[in-house]
Amino acid sequence: MPAYLLPPLGGNPSSNAQGTNPGSFARPPELGGPRTFSSPDAAGMPAPSEKTAWDFLPSGWRRDAATGFATAPPGFAAVTQLEHARLGHVTKEMRRVSEREGHLSPEQVRDEVAAGRLVIPANRVHAAQRLDPMGIGRATRTKVNANMGASPISSGTDAEVEKLRWAERWQADTVMDLSTGGDLDATREAIIANASVPIGTVPIYSMIIGRRIEDLDDRMILDGIEHQAQQGVDYMTIHAGVLYEHLPFVRRRLIGIVSRGGSLLAKWMIHHGKQNPMYTLWDDICEVLRRYDVTFSIGDGLRPGGLADATDAAQLAELETLGELTERAWRHGVQVMVEGPGHVPFDQIEYNMKLQRRLCHGAPFYVLGPLVTDIFPGYDHITSAIGATAAAYHGAAMLCYVTPKEHLGLPKKDDVKQGCIAYKIAAHAADVALGIPGARDRDDELTKARAALNWEKHFELSFDPDTARAYHDEDLDVDTDFCAMCGHDWCSVRISKEITQFVSGKEAEYAWDKPKLSAALTPAQRAILEQRGVLAPADIHRLASKTRERVHAAPGRKAECHSDVASDEEARRLQGE
Repeated sequence: MPAYLLPPLGGNPSSNAQGTNPGSFARPPELGGPRTFSSPDAAGMPAPSEKTAWDFLPSGWRRDAATGFATAPPGFAAVTQLEHARLGHVTKEMRRVSEREGHLSPEQVRDEVAAGRLVIPANRVHAAQRLDPMGIGRATRTKVNANMGASPISSGTDAEVEKLRWAERWQADTVMDLSTGGDLDATREAIIANASVPIGTVPIYSMIIGRRIEDLDDRMILDGIEHQAQQGVDYMTIHAGVLYEHLPFVRRRLIGIVSRGGSLLAKWMIHHGKQNPMYTLWDDICEVLRRYDVTFSIGDGLRPGGLADATDAAQLAELETLGELTERAWRHGVQVMVEGPGHVPFDQIEYNMKLQRRLCHGAPFYVLGPLVTDIFPGYDHITSAIGATAAAYHGAAMLCYVTPKEHLGLPKKDDVKQGCIAYKIAAHAADVALGIPGARDRDDELTKARAALNWEKHFELSFDPDTARAYHDEDLDVDTDFCAMCGHDWCSVRISKEITQFVSGKEAEYAWDKPKLSAALTPAQRAILEQRGVLAPADIHRLASKTRERVHAAPGRKAECHSDVASDEEARRLQGE
């Protein structure tokens, strides 16, 4: 017997339980409950709320004890995904979410939507265009949002549409247009028209173009929100949780209010001596969003902008208000997700996630980062991806990416790529850790390709094949049974493959008996190596036009660096070349 005990096991992220891993150390999944896929609670963590969206039905609705579904007043016509789910309907959007997730049936998607734990951001206008519906909730895989938008001094409509396409290329699940400059209407319309992913906005940005924030009134707010809903915006950030009585809590913060929407509304409240108009207009805003099935992304206007201000009285007072606003939106039949903090010490992330789960009754949590340190400008896609992994493991449903330009300027095309990749890593790592069915399948296939030294499949299965191929060929421009990291003699993977008692590397699907010489570098791969600047231009040119003859690999024969052909000395010599 081993001298150790494993913790209780959750689900297995491998569909076929491949390898020797015992499975996830997360809690066993509880689909249909508040802990769908969740981490074990550390001591002192808030328990999930006992309430769901079912506890906040509109007036005149009742839930049938026999069917579990609701009955609406006579003549009622469902508009939103939440209303359809409450009535027991499985919409085409729910079916599409089920197809894309793989581990959820259409009925399970419906039930999670009805409970308020899953949202499908799908404005009826955008749904009639190019939108491919997706779901956000802790029962689904973790999603990633990419922010973009023109500023008064940088970018424009064409550049933002190009960034949208680039974000979709790198598998962002949603995109937010945060434009504050240029032709905002034209930019928004172009992004929605070209987007297959849901598009989110912060309407207050458009409301104050050409006017002072102090001049904002109720009519401007409602008209601005309705205009964007008519354009097809799928979800909107409304900073209604920043209340007048919360502002004294901000006085001693090191960096005040870092949310643009939060700071603007704080200035409005101080100037007028009145409550936040987004809060007082909340029921009216709900009615506008319901008409188009726009999902709320209730903004965290008092999120901390530095570790020194995290988990403070201002942030948590606002979070309590976000819970109240969630309940009120559900009574209007509107879908809700809640936004969360941006700078949080690593040790406080679990508490932040689980407090939101309790106060907001399981509504999906959409978090920025969080960044776990403040001293790495230029690398905040890394500092925040560390926090994002923990946030998703402990309950966040969608992660808002951070790029290397965070705190420094407007992200450019490559910054969008770097942010997307960092956050896809964070989301995927959390999904594997949570034991979401099938989450590890691609990892397992790549591991088998790596064990077989099948470089072609190795790159094909990777998230970014061009970068993987370019980095490999930078050192050794032929696919053989070793790589330049260890070389021929020290390749542990090759040695393990040669040990007959091991299964490692012997999958028939990945077997090969001669080197798989790659084609010349593609333009994308060449650009990657040129940007790295490690190789001389002449060497990159050679890789971009390389031939089989360099390693004497005529059709039908193995390259001379293959260990079945070359002696150890000859393999080392060819490796050196």
